[in-house]
Amino acid sequence: MTDNDSPLAILKELVRIPSQNPMGREQTGPGWLEQGMAEWLCRFFTRHNILHRYDQIESGRGNVIARIDGAADRPTILVDAHQDTVPVAGMTINPFDPLERDGRLYGRGACDVKGAMAAILSAVVRLNHIDPRSRANVIVSMTCDEELGQIGVRDLMRRLASGDPFFPRKPDMAVVAEPTQLDVVVAHKGVLRWRIQTDGVAVHSSRPSQGNSAIYAMAKIVGALERLADELQTSGPEHPLCGRPTLSVGTINGGESVNIVPDRCVIEVDRRVIPGESFDAILQETRQWISRQTKIEFQMLPPDTTCEPLLDRKNDSLAESLVATTRKTVGSSRPIGVAFTTQAPQFADAGIPTVVFGPGSIEQAHTKDEWIQIEQMDQCSEILYDWITGF
Repeated sequence: MTDNDSPLAILKELVRIPSQNPMGREQTGPGWLEQGMAEWLCRFFTRHNILHRYDQIESGRGNVIARIDGAADRPTILVDAHQDTVPVAGMTINPFDPLERDGRLYGRGACDVKGAMAAILSAVVRLNHIDPRSRANVIVSMTCDEELGQIGVRDLMRRLASGDPFFPRKPDMAVVAEPTQLDVVVAHKGVLRWRIQTDGVAVHSSRPSQGNSAIYAMAKIVGALERLADELQTSGPEHPLCGRPTLSVGTINGGESVNIVPDRCVIEVDRRVIPGESFDAILQETRQWISRQTKIEFQMLPPDTTCEPLLDRKNDSLAESLVATTRKTVGSSRPIGVAFTTQAPQFADAGIPTVVFGPGSIEQAHTKDEWIQIEQMDQCSEILYDWITGF
């Protein structure tokens, strides 16, 4: 492996490539979507003579999938990292000019998850140069749109289920890259997001009693939801690894002008879901809570985001083996549960034992000066190499 294929050298290249997810907003032009990242990945795999392909899903968006074949009697391991980052608005550093300082690499995506991607790519280059009889079979999936709709992993799972010839067999296990500080995530929360709408009667603001304010009505609902959020934290269901569910109102929009009583108001609700909870039950219970608390008429609009939680089931042996390999390198690692959401459940729901693993801390993800510890990224690459060759 050359210096150009070290995790740090690869990460610097990745940070220079903008791959912002528009997060549902209309954004076009350079800097948005994953096309540039996908093109770089294809060049990388071509340079290293690694079998790969690009699966376009939408204009400017698609997955890059690579494969290195090992011994026929060894398992197939899928390692996934997403290409996209959140937008760069509000950052205090140059997001696309990688800055190395004090053992850290700064830049958008350095932590979430280009650092993990660099660790994976560096390990794959090393694996590609050893005797295939000395390694497991590896599928590398670099997926798009993880930060919002997860269209990339959904397309990948459809192809896996359809008998796509690029995949000789169903993966025996999967590792999804996210910042976990080299602990192994065996369970995490899911997320359910939806909108609530109140309707009023618009009149001139000089005669408010003649109308009906949708904002005043929504204010009562927001108060009720705040009480529900408190209730969930004190007496809601609890998972031994993930804790209790949470609820947050993230946006509120209403009214056309300050001199018109508003006839419409909409809020967006974010509900974090612990393993064992049901989306339908959550929506029904929330509706009933608001109705009991306020007596306000409202509409619950259909959910626009549903991400299942990762269940700590059928992934214990996978987690144990990865924890054991990690401990040999860094001295400590443990199976944990986390509050954030990943696309790991997409693999787990297909019957593939799945964990989440990678360098960096979730506390640095999406921040104004995002960074990753270079040493931990190097350690991650070494761990993955040792783990894959250990099967």
